[in-house]
Order: sequence, then C-alpha cells, then structure tokens
Amino acid sequence: MGVGQMLWLTGLALFSIAVLLIWFVSRRRGEMGLPGGKLISADTERWQRCEREFFSPRYRLVGRPDFVFRERGRLIPVEVKSGSAPAQPYKSHILQLAAYCLLIEETEGRPPPYGIIAYRGKHFRVEYSPALRAELLRVMEEMRGLLKSGAMPEGVLDHRCERCGYNKLCNA
Repeated sequence: MGVGQMLWLTGLALFSIAVLLIWFVSRRRGEMGLPGGKLISADTERWQRCEREFFSPRYRLVGRPDFVFRERGRLIPVEVKSGSAPAQPYKSHILQLAAYCLLIEETEGRPPPYGIIAYRGKHFRVEYSPALRAELLRVMEEMRGLLKSGAMPEGVLDHRCERCGYNKLCNA
C-alpha cells in the first residue's frame, strides 16, 4: 500500500469519526431536550463557568442559567436538574426558570418564548407566558415582603434546607 493510499484511508477514517461524533452529540442533545440553536453560555460543574450573568436593576434580580441557547435570534434558558424527572416539573423549578426568562427579557429587550427544565431522562418545555411572568413577580414581591418584615414562613425541614442560602435565617 502506497503513501497516498494510507493518507487517503487515514483521512476517510478521521472524516467517519467526525460524522459519528456529530451524530452522537446531536442525538444526545435531542434526548436532553436542548434546542438546536447555538450554545451561548453554560454554567455547570462539569463545564467551565458561565461567562454571562444576567442582572436586572429594575427587579433587583441576578441569575445564571445552566445553559443559554440562541435560537432564531432569541435566547432560550435551560435549567438542568440532577434528580429524577417528576411527572410534571416542580413549581419552584418553573419559577426559577421564569426568573431566568425575566432576566433575559430585561437584558435583551425581548422575552424568550420558552425555557427548558431538563431532568435526568426527561425534559419539559415551559412557555414563558404573561401569566407565568405575573406569578413570578407576585412571588418575588411576597418574598421581599417576608424578608423586610422578618417573618419567615414555616419550614419543611427536609434535605433541601441543607443547601438553601436562607437556612440560617429560616424558622425550619
């Protein structure tokens, strides 16, 4: 076998590996429920820290989604949860995703049409509707009122309390 044939076979092998890798990544992305747009930023322990933190002075809110994709010119937040998938996403996870949508709306000047909550083995597309936005603003106002008054709600004392940023202030 000549040098030319070896180079040709090596090139063919590398091309085949690249095609398989692209196919695998695209399939995996679909299984996770991630949109097909361009990845803008990521904030996960396994990957490098997200470069983009979103901030809204108007709502005194700051946050960094796990992933942000650009799809047809719109930013789409993705929140990845490590636990098993529930039948429906938890309300707290929906509100967290809505907060990222609000932050994107404030910083980009237009709201994302939806966001994604990805659990292990299942994902949910959550529409960022005016009703969800209004609910988020109501809950944020309620939380600020509780913090201002010093009256904290009754805790549930479960495993979530250990990682909560307010566990030292809470009545749980």
